[in-house]
Amino acid sequence: MRVTLHVWRQRDARSAGAFATYEADDISPDMSFLEMLDVVNERLITRGEDPIAFDHDCREGICGTCGLVINGAPHGPRRRTTTCQLHMRSFRDGDEIWIEPWRATAFPVVKDLVVDRSPLDRIIAAGGFVTAAIGSSPDANAIPVRKEDADLAFDAATCIGCGACVAACPNASASLFTAAKLTHLALLPQGQPERLERALRMVTQMDAEGFGPCTNHGECHAACPKGIPVEFIGRMNADFLRAGLTRGRREAQAGDSAGG
Repeated sequence: MRVTLHVWRQRDARSAGAFATYEADDISPDMSFLEMLDVVNERLITRGEDPIAFDHDCREGICGTCGLVINGAPHGPRRRTTTCQLHMRSFRDGDEIWIEPWRATAFPVVKDLVVDRSPLDRIIAAGGFVTAAIGSSPDANAIPVRKEDADLAFDAATCIGCGACVAACPNASASLFTAAKLTHLALLPQGQPERLERALRMVTQMDAEGFGPCTNHGECHAACPKGIPVEFIGRMNADFLRAGLTRGRREAQAGDSAGG
C-alpha cells in the first residue's frame, strides 16, 4: 500500500516547526505504525536526510512511551490502542496521514514528534508512592480487600502514563493521569495513611507544571488507550478538598495553641 505522510518537523523547542510531506510506498498492511515510520526513516537516511524523531520503547502497548497525534486523534483512529499497536491495515491505500506530537504547554517539543513528558514524572515524585514500612511482601490474603475496591484499584493501575489524556483535552489537563495514580493507591490499605497528603501534593504539583483545569469534556477517557474512567477524577477532587480542609483545621488548631 502507499500513503502520503504529513509529518511535523521541528528542530527543538525554540525553533519554529512545520509539516513536511513524505510518500511511503510498498508498505505492508501488517506493519505497525511505528514499523512504517522505521521504513520511512531508513529511506531518509539512505538519501542522506535527517530521520524523523519519535518516541518508542516496548512496542507492546505497555510502556506508554509512544505517543503521536494521528489525523487529529492521540494514538490514531482505533480506540483502546497505543500508537505502537496501531497497524497500517487501519488505513486505506492512498490515504493522507497527518502526524503531530502531543500539543500541550506542559509538553515542550524536544524534536519533531518527541515531547518532554517529565512533568508527569514529577507529579509521581510528588507523592505517587507509599512510604510506610510494611516489611516483606505479605501473603495475598493477609490483608482483606473488598473485590470492588481491588477491581477499581486494578483499573486505575492500568494507566501507562502516555499522556494521551493531556493531548486530547481542550485544556491540556493531566487530571485523568493524576487521578489514576492517586486512586490505585487510595483504594488499598497500604495507601490509606498518606492518602490525603498524597492528593494534596500531587494535585499541587500538577497545577505547578502548567497543566490546564478539568472541565469535564470527557475527551481524556475517549483517547486513553486503557480506558481509564473519568469517575476517578471525582475521587481525586474529593480527596484534594478533604486534604485542604484537614490541613486548614490543623493549622487553625496550631495557631490557637500558639496563641494560648
